[in-house]
Amino acid sequence: MTENPTGGPREQGSQWYDGEAGPLVRPYAMTGGRTQSGPTGVRFDLIALVTLDPAAPAVDDDTPLGPEHRSLIDLCRSETQSVAELAADADLPVGVIRVLLGDLLELGWVTISRPVPPAHLPDERILREVIEGLRAL
Repeated sequence: MTENPTGGPREQGSQWYDGEAGPLVRPYAMTGGRTQSGPTGVRFDLIALVTLDPAAPAVDDDTPLGPEHRSLIDLCRSETQSVAELAADADLPVGVIRVLLGDLLELGWVTISRPVPPAHLPDERILREVIEGLRAL
């Protein structure tokens, strides 16, 4: 037995347990040490919307997904959510969420709607001219 940071004895092999927080799993363990979101290198914006693919098979005990993947599927089942919302609801770092979403995207479980880049949005001046044209009708 060794001394733990809170002052009490710690059993051998219990370094992954915190008395207040519970069992600890490091982010690299959840992602298998990966930091990129799949071989395609897809980058997920924080405001990208994640939707469960309606054609995705049901999750059962034979599904080869980890508990974190299943948690994300459950969170997306009820409604479309942003990457930031998923990270907050799953209580996981955004980097981990991005890697797990990359897995789910490649397996066909989710679809991603990316935000429109500001450079592709119409100019405000053009929109005002359209509004004025419609009012003139």
